[in-house]
Amino acid sequence: MIRTNRFLLAVLLLFPLSLLLEAEEDVHPKETIVPTKEIHKRELLKNYTLLYKELPGTVDNIPDMLQYGLLYWRIRSNTFYWDWRTEGALKDDSFITGLGASLVYKSSTLADFDFSLAGYFSRAFFDSDRLLINSLKPGKDLLSRYDYINKGKKSLAVIGQAYLRYSGFQNSKLRIGRQLVETFYTKSNDSKMIPNTFDGVVFDSHLIPHTKIRLAWLTRQKLRDHASNHALLAYGDSNSSGELMPQWSENDDSVMHRGLTWSRLKAAGIDPYRPLLTGDLHSTALENVRLDSSFYFVHSLLGQIMLETNWHYQPIDELTIRPGIRFIQQFDLGAGAIGGASYYGLIAAHSGNYKNPDSLDGQMIAARIIFEYDDWIANLGYTNVLNEADLITPWRGFPTAGYTRSMGQYNWKANTQSYRIDIQHNLKQQGNYKNLFIEAALMHTNEDEGKSLLSSDKNNLYLGLIQNLPWMEDLQWRFRIGYTDAENNIYDAIDARFELNYLF
Repeated sequence: MIRTNRFLLAVLLLFPLSLLLEAEEDVHPKETIVPTKEIHKRELLKNYTLLYKELPGTVDNIPDMLQYGLLYWRIRSNTFYWDWRTEGALKDDSFITGLGASLVYKSSTLADFDFSLAGYFSRAFFDSDRLLINSLKPGKDLLSRYDYINKGKKSLAVIGQAYLRYSGFQNSKLRIGRQLVETFYTKSNDSKMIPNTFDGVVFDSHLIPHTKIRLAWLTRQKLRDHASNHALLAYGDSNSSGELMPQWSENDDSVMHRGLTWSRLKAAGIDPYRPLLTGDLHSTALENVRLDSSFYFVHSLLGQIMLETNWHYQPIDELTIRPGIRFIQQFDLGAGAIGGASYYGLIAAHSGNYKNPDSLDGQMIAARIIFEYDDWIANLGYTNVLNEADLITPWRGFPTAGYTRSMGQYNWKANTQSYRIDIQHNLKQQGNYKNLFIEAALMHTNEDEGKSLLSSDKNNLYLGLIQNLPWMEDLQWRFRIGYTDAENNIYDAIDARFELNYLF
């Protein structure tokens, strides 16, 4: 109870900071949804979120609410190639491709209510006679591994969104149902075929001038390679499913805490379906300063708070300098005694070199400086997860994002320092990248080899390209490739990805 109260006190002190800002006349009038005359109904941004440029309007009866809603189609393909420098047990080179489609329907607004529905489909193609399902690496998200190992299915069809929205509050909106939830800790991360979605309630508010607040109470999650929803912070085992590979039946994200198993939670008297409460606050009330804060809370298990400040300087025309700092505090509310300090679980925690193997109290500090000149951006970032416990954020929100996060790189184990330089060109195009977008990054990660057998210092090179075809601007291609060179040769591999997205 003391730990829980300590975490709640931190959150209560954190979020009301915006209330201390000087109140001004409301600069966020109630949004009026009006259909536009944009050629492109949607545009796909670099971070895989969709920018809706044409939305349904407002009507005054139910038939028109349905009739004048809009459909948004998407056809996509994804191809993944993984090449280990040295093959071995569960280290087979892999090639997998997939075709997918999605259909989103948004109704018109009636009496401040509207709703959205979305269906997603994916079909994977790979040589199952040669490749084990464990060898697919990032390509695993083209199908449900759980359904494949138990039913032989290489296809996946799901209802990804089904929510009702109410916008009758002053400068605020409420969404209830299955939805994409974009916060610091939760992301749709729609980089494969099917986005990461959540069931719950999301509240957005602009009541405070120059301040955006989002609060979410989430009861279930559905990861990208799952056919049905599952627990938010429970790792599957034989008590969650009697089928093969039960660990894939619940939250099996790459950085899920594997010590928080279904059985251990039940033995500790904790419901594995315990909900997640999370929220963001963004303020630009101070001139040339952006303040960001976030938190998450899972009762009797874990909590985190994040504080971030970014400054804005423009010493000369076309040159902008933006230094920033980020701090994360993780609060162990009971999960450490159940699963240990390492997200690999109790065995890794007790055999490693953790300050307290039974505690998940942890911290991260981060700093960066961003230079923007014309259409060029250079980001020099540093992160340091202190030598306490691993950071637990298995909802596709990455704590090092924007600082030292590159494709496929997880660098939030305890006692891990990372350094990255990231160069981008032609980013300022919203989502229709008529000019070729280029991103190149070099990252060095210093891990504590004493934490587990899988820890190693490593270097990572990354190149990413995005462009909308000039003669068919609704068709966008992306090519991303990363090469990792690890000191102990465990992670040495090439990770290459090519994708096509057609929006209509």
